[in-house]
Amino acid sequence: MAEKGSGKDKGKAAAKGAPKGADKKTAKAAAAPAAKGAEKSSPPPAFKGTPRLKDYYRDECVPQMMEEFRYKSPMQVPRLKKVVVNIGLGEAIQNIKLLESASVELTAVTGQKPVVTRAKKSIAAFKLREGMPIGCMVTLRRSRMYYFLDKLMNVVLPRVRDFRGVSEKAFDGRGNYTLGIKEQIIFPEIEYDQIDKVRGMNITIVTSAPTDEEGKFLLKLLGMPFRR
Repeated sequence: MAEKGSGKDKGKAAAKGAPKGADKKTAKAAAAPAAKGAEKSSPPPAFKGTPRLKDYYRDECVPQMMEEFRYKSPMQVPRLKKVVVNIGLGEAIQNIKLLESASVELTAVTGQKPVVTRAKKSIAAFKLREGMPIGCMVTLRRSRMYYFLDKLMNVVLPRVRDFRGVSEKAFDGRGNYTLGIKEQIIFPEIEYDQIDKVRGMNITIVTSAPTDEEGKFLLKLLGMPFRR
C-alpha cells in the first residue's frame, strides 16, 4: 500500500508541476522557427520554374548565333550575365523620403530589394558630401533577370505612348546595352494614384558578348524591339 500511495503522490506532483498544455506549446514553439525559415527560403510564386525566355535562349537563340557567327562550341555563344536597374535621386539630399518611395517602387518592379547608392566624392556646387545617399539600385541575375527582361520587352515597352522601338546606338563597345526609362508608371506594378513623383530609371543589360554586333544580335533574337 505504501508503494502504491507513493506512486500516486509522484504522479500528482508531476502533473501539478507541469503546466497545462505544455506539450502542445513546446511543439508549436519548435515548429515556428522551422516554418519561418521555410517561408524565407522558398522563392516567390512568380519565380518558380524555368523562365520561358531562358528556354527560348537555349533552344532557339544558341543555334542561330552559332550559325551566324560560326562558333565552334555552344559555350562560345554570348549569354546574359546580369541586369542592373538604377534610379538616381539627386533630390534625396533635401528630402530623404523620396529615396524610400523609390526603393518601394523598385522592389515592386523587380521583385528584389534594392541597395542604396551613395556619393563617391563631395561636390560643393551641388551641396553634396561623400557618402550621402543619391539613389538606389538592383542587380538581377539568373531567373529574376530572365523574368524581368521578358516583362520589359513584351509588356512594359509596348505600353510607351507612340513607341517605335529602342535605339541601336546605346551599346558601350563591349556588348552591353543601356536603356533609359522616362516614367516608372509604364510598369504594371506601379499605380499612378499612389506615386509621389514621376521618375525615370536606367536599365543596363550586361552580356558576355565581346562586340556590340554580337550583343545586338543576341538581344534582337531574345525580342528586344530595336528601332528600324
